[in-house]
Amino acid sequence: MAIFSVYVVNKAGGLIYQYDNYVPRTEVEKTFSFPLDLVLKIYDEKLVVSFGQRDGIRVGHAVLSINGVDVNGKYTAEGKDILEYLKDPANYPVSIKFGRPRLTSNEKLMLASMFHSLFAIGSQLSPEVGSSGIEMLETDVFKLHCFQTLTGIKFIVLADPRQSGIDALLRKIYEIYSDFALKNPFYSLEMPIRCELFDQNLKSALEIAEKAGTFGPGS
Repeated sequence: MAIFSVYVVNKAGGLIYQYDNYVPRTEVEKTFSFPLDLVLKIYDEKLVVSFGQRDGIRVGHAVLSINGVDVNGKYTAEGKDILEYLKDPANYPVSIKFGRPRLTSNEKLMLASMFHSLFAIGSQLSPEVGSSGIEMLETDVFKLHCFQTLTGIKFIVLADPRQSGIDALLRKIYEIYSDFALKNPFYSLEMPIRCELFDQNLKSALEIAEKAGTFGPGS
């Protein structure tokens, strides 16, 4: 069981804090000979697999590194176009690492804003007045849990579907936010949270939740 990540979204839908606690490793590195038996295409400034699956490499996986050196989107570390590089037989054999595309900071900001809008739509669709909005979304590999405070701040946790104690964890994160962000004289409301004590206590809370699943008195 694992807690994957934590997001804090302000009442306007802006992402003010994000922490990746555990990112599953779905990366595969293989050595290829010429010609490459996978079809690659550029999508959202990344080079991804569009056709052909083998040895754990899946359609949608992105090129993460070439010959052990991380790539920069569709370019090698030296600034060369990866597609052109892979067309040259002289560059083979070549070792390519594939994996799930990594979210950029801008993509995380956009997704937080989209969830804020979806949360509002969920509240408006409710047949009853005063709906709490979306509290949980479930997939086959993770659950998204959301707790919104009376002031509109949303605390979001992505966790393994089998992870217990998430409701208690969300309220513990709210408590940490109140103690180490709101009471910080240098913190401005609705702005990004940059506080070392907040980081430390959040990480400690996540560790306790993963091991025990609950928070007892005084935790």
